[in-house]
Amino acid sequence: MHRYKFVLTRPLQFLPVLFGISVITFILVRLIPGDPARNLLGTRATPTAIANIRAQYGLDQPMWLQYFYFLKNLANGEMGKSILYKIDVLKLIATRIEPTTALVIASVILSIAIAVPMAAIAARNEGRAPDHAIRILSTFGIGFPPFWIGLMLMMLFSLELGLLPVSGYGSTIGEKLVHLILPSLTVALSLSTVLTRSLRAAMIESLKSDVATAARARGMPERIVFWRHVVPNSLVPTINLLAVNIGWLIGGTVVVESVFAVPGMGQLLVRAIFSRDYMVVQGVAMVFAGATVLVNFLADIITVAVDPRVRL
Repeated sequence: MHRYKFVLTRPLQFLPVLFGISVITFILVRLIPGDPARNLLGTRATPTAIANIRAQYGLDQPMWLQYFYFLKNLANGEMGKSILYKIDVLKLIATRIEPTTALVIASVILSIAIAVPMAAIAARNEGRAPDHAIRILSTFGIGFPPFWIGLMLMMLFSLELGLLPVSGYGSTIGEKLVHLILPSLTVALSLSTVLTRSLRAAMIESLKSDVATAARARGMPERIVFWRHVVPNSLVPTINLLAVNIGWLIGGTVVVESVFAVPGMGQLLVRAIFSRDYMVVQGVAMVFAGATVLVNFLADIITVAVDPRVRL
């Protein structure tokens, strides 16, 4: 169990990271041009009304004092009150967690479902036509932004074929699953290109390892060697790569939720930025940061569990 000692110390190392993210988010959101009070009240707002709104939400206080109250709210398990929605930010975020979480999980599952077979085909045909085709396809895939992929999928499956809904989330479980197909596929097609390249390289290296050679010498069929020895040994670097890209994955959901009008935290963040809703932007950013840190932590635990040689 000494291999898991990092479980006790690693959370303490995350605190400075989250603190730094809170500072950067707090500063950047206030560099956005525009006044939240004026944006809320409209162009015909009087100076008195604007001053009242600013005083109500503490926007008339010095920056350092606003940040102090922000940290105080975080310590108390609160994130302030939304200027636009007039409710607690934490309660507002809680209503948007489900669509985003479902989208992220579905995207990861689809990414793995695409990347593993593609990488396996490429690795078992190294240097031949299937390998070259998959490498070219993954290289081109990296260059396509998620929003463009989403628009193309929308045009094909929704507008041309009429098979899938264009936007929304649905109310029943079945409707939600159907509405998640295109958004999750959009993110998965972008992420799987990176995973495929990494997994292919790891599989090729594992195919040439001493473990695979010894298994072949014992008369084990090549198919069994590949799936019993090569694939498990190739998953460790892929797990780490997936954890590293979780921030990119969350960022991708922000764009995709806006494209497909999925009522998740990404869409909430975009709307909060345009409306200068400081508290919501800070709250969503902290939730995203916390989720990224947590996923990387879980990835470390899984890595140690899968490969006993790893020490963290």
